[in-house]
Amino acid sequence: MSATLLITIYVAVLLGTLIGLWIFSEMRRRRFGPAHNEDRIFRCVKCGFVYTDDPDVDRSRCTQCGKLNEPIVF
Repeated sequence: MSATLLITIYVAVLLGTLIGLWIFSEMRRRRFGPAHNEDRIFRCVKCGFVYTDDPDVDRSRCTQCGKLNEPIVF
């Protein structure tokens, strides 16, 4: 075996290992990352405060002024 072939194999194995570790860590990050928040978004018509509440709530009371508000529909 020539020195050039040994160096090429060494670099290929090293790069393959690094790429494999990168793919593994990316898969773990996506699996254990924060989930999307399913809360509803509300905006108070009286004071303009924007807040969230549980997804099963149809009307929510503003935490700043106490007025009942409908959720924002995007």
